[in-house]
Amino acid sequence: MPPRRKFPQCRKIPPRMLHGCADLRLAVVSPFVDRRHGTERALAELLERLAHTYHCEIHLYANRVEDLSVNNSGGVLPPGTGGIFWHKVPSVPGPHVLQFLCWFLLNSVCRRWDRWVHGVCCDLVLSPGINCLDADVVLVHALFHRLRELARAEGLASTAPGLLRRLHRRSYYALLTAFERRIYADPKVSLAAVSQRTAGLLEKYFGRQDVRVIPNGVDTAQFSPSRRLALRPEARLRRKIQESDFVLLLIGNDWQVKGLETVLRAMNALRKLPIRLIAAGEDSPDTFRERAELLGISDHCRFEPAREDALDFYAAADLYVSPSREDSFGLPVAEAMACGLPVITSVNAGVANIIRDGMDGFVLCQVDDFQGLAQMLQRLHADEVLRGNVGDAAAKTAREWTWDRNAAATWEQLEDAAGRKLRDRAVTTT
Repeated sequence: MPPRRKFPQCRKIPPRMLHGCADLRLAVVSPFVDRRHGTERALAELLERLAHTYHCEIHLYANRVEDLSVNNSGGVLPPGTGGIFWHKVPSVPGPHVLQFLCWFLLNSVCRRWDRWVHGVCCDLVLSPGINCLDADVVLVHALFHRLRELARAEGLASTAPGLLRRLHRRSYYALLTAFERRIYADPKVSLAAVSQRTAGLLEKYFGRQDVRVIPNGVDTAQFSPSRRLALRPEARLRRKIQESDFVLLLIGNDWQVKGLETVLRAMNALRKLPIRLIAAGEDSPDTFRERAELLGISDHCRFEPAREDALDFYAAADLYVSPSREDSFGLPVAEAMACGLPVITSVNAGVANIIRDGMDGFVLCQVDDFQGLAQMLQRLHADEVLRGNVGDAAAKTAREWTWDRNAAATWEQLEDAAGRKLRDRAVTTT
């Protein structure tokens, strides 16, 4: 029988929390953490800083964890230090809706078990998105109310998923939007949005006017012009890309929402130019590969799976393009900018709010305007000086978007939430 894990016993939130105590115990609930997906990468960067800079004791409840230093064996942290304890939540195979429902139930059961049996009593519950009903602070990276609207309005039948997939997605969105109404409309839940656009949608759907805007950051040590250029020859050679080829890059997990159809149509309008495309992510490429074949550009398109080292994608590219139908932030856009790549995104991406159109990036006003996108592509292909100037400005802008800045703003919100929880508890007991 394995030894029973030892954790500090339940305790009240210290009164000094109101004045910035660096002794906070967090339960963090997320299905998985890695550095290949936007939301999960942002969470990994945040947790590292909360543990090491702000000395939080973090209890991470997840099915799987990759690329994050965690303690699996339990123990007691010395005073004034932080760390991350991973509590593995069982996963259930099956359709995504079933997986999510089981995850939603099991992470709650695991946390209750640890509380009652092991004495793991946390001061706050932090959730990136919809993962539980008892979150004190939610970091909103995606809004399923908005995604369901897009799915209903989707009129591109030629690239729409199959019937069963559409029905599954519809039921999944219905479930998530029901949870969003339950959680996001509750004024006791402290909300942070990754962009001003997302904050506006939270006000539109749930009447929340108290949402903090905490943009994502970017690791400018990992994503930099010098590192991209150093890797460029090998990244292009491996993909058999010629030096004269003009390579577009799109990274994401829902290519329909990310605007891949618009990119393909713009490429079709520029057949005479040596334009190539790399679309990377975990979406099924079948429908888009068929679409590219119908347009006669399949030889110009590569569909690749996501990879941990995203810098390899940026190294192979000349331009990042994602005319998203909806994107709460758009972390790949920020990473591409940090690499010194010119970028094109849409007005519906949260990151567009902090891009100076025409100076450090380009913003497409109509997400379906493939002709307008084609004009941008033609201009950037022809003008190497413009690409260089915009890329240099993009890298300079991205240097201001640090994960340290993101963590500091989140820490401030956690302090406020803990203080409010303490005051509410005091009122309840009097």
